[in-house]
Amino acid sequence: MSDRKVIRVREVMKPKVDIVQGMMTVKDALATMKHIETKALIVDKRHDDDEYGIVMLSDIAKLVLATDRAPGRVNVYEVMSKPVICIDPDMDIRYCARLFDKFGLSRAPVVENRKVVGIVSFTDMVLNGMVQND
Repeated sequence: MSDRKVIRVREVMKPKVDIVQGMMTVKDALATMKHIETKALIVDKRHDDDEYGIVMLSDIAKLVLATDRAPGRVNVYEVMSKPVICIDPDMDIRYCARLFDKFGLSRAPVVENRKVVGIVSFTDMVLNGMVQND
């Protein structure tokens, strides 16, 4: 049996996220972004039976900037990924890292009771999680 302390996603996640509407333009969504360090925008559900989406800054660079599209003429829904794989805040970060690796993720929203409570990335898990286990 290991004496390793279990580190939960909620202990390493960033609790502040930017949530935008899919119908917003990329330009407007970026203008409302307050938490640049998350490198992502969470796209809100349109109704209770809908799912969350995500737009990473890298998606905007690839799909808007690199293709010379006007950010004021591109809607968030055109460049978002949806549905997004959501992470439970009580998940052990070792399993979260394995899930990220298996599905090629770099960050994901943390959802509790069908509401976004944060965002987690590989960086959060490594820099915050591994340090706690020394």
